[in-house]
Amino acid sequence: MAASSLVSTLAPRLLRPAQTCSLRRGPFHLSAVRNEAVVISGKKLAQRIKQEVQQEVDEWVASGNRRPHLSVVLVGENPASHSYILNKTRAAADVGINSETIVKPASVSEEELLNLIHKLNNDDNVDGLLVQLPLPEHIDERKICNAVSPEKDVDGFHVINVGRMCLDQYSMLPATPWGVWEIIKRTGIPTLGKNVVVAGRSKNVGMPIAMLLHTDGAHERPGGIPNLITADMIKEGAAVIDVGINRIQDPITAKPKLVGDVDFEGVRKKAGYITPVPGGVGPMTVAMLMKNTIIAAKKVLRLEERDVLKPKELGVATN
Repeated sequence: MAASSLVSTLAPRLLRPAQTCSLRRGPFHLSAVRNEAVVISGKKLAQRIKQEVQQEVDEWVASGNRRPHLSVVLVGENPASHSYILNKTRAAADVGINSETIVKPASVSEEELLNLIHKLNNDDNVDGLLVQLPLPEHIDERKICNAVSPEKDVDGFHVINVGRMCLDQYSMLPATPWGVWEIIKRTGIPTLGKNVVVAGRSKNVGMPIAMLLHTDGAHERPGGIPNLITADMIKEGAAVIDVGINRIQDPITAKPKLVGDVDFEGVRKKAGYITPVPGGVGPMTVAMLMKNTIIAAKKVLRLEERDVLKPKELGVATN
């Protein structure tokens, strides 16, 4: 999946200077001093969301419904993809959702993959379905994403779900953009009337974030750039949500490490809020996938019932 970063540029008066006031420590904040940004713990936010999902799953099953089931398709031996899938299946187990991982070799044909998706679409025991990206070059990712049934599309990548999101209609929201949106909302960061910059306009992350925030980007880039966003690019007190994922070699240990698109140490001294990498948006992405899976399970209703029930009663996501 292409990585991008979101920088929500907020008013300088969001936080008063440290000489006159210090920040109140909140449950998801790792910093309380104004001369550095409040570090938002995506891990703690994700844990609360997973607790909400677990309660929802328990109530759903207690009402006599089948336990939700998530099917994950993994193609090839990409180490990052295997790590992401492990995180997702572990999270599913944590919240009481059954899951399975179907592994296919990198040599699998597009036709064979489409046939597998068709089979899972027609399996009434499968509520949520995702195909881990990226896929091998000989496979058309857009065709694969559009092959997944919109009602089971927990990644929110199907063209119908993307279109519904753009029109503010109920849809499966893409997990990473939804996670970013929940970080903003649950942290209490104001966005109304603010200038928001989305650095990177990838189809699966940057563009949906822009749509959720009712703003637009100006360009697209294929991947993340370590330390792209520096302190001189942001306003004092800005909120910085870093969605970049870059593997670099640690200059001290010479071991691989994950970093975002933001110069974390430099920007935290000027920003009001900032998310770390890892431990920021990543856990939220997994948590929102769990939410989408229980949403998918609840939508297994007859069409006439779905027309009568309100979106809130079905538990579907709205912008």
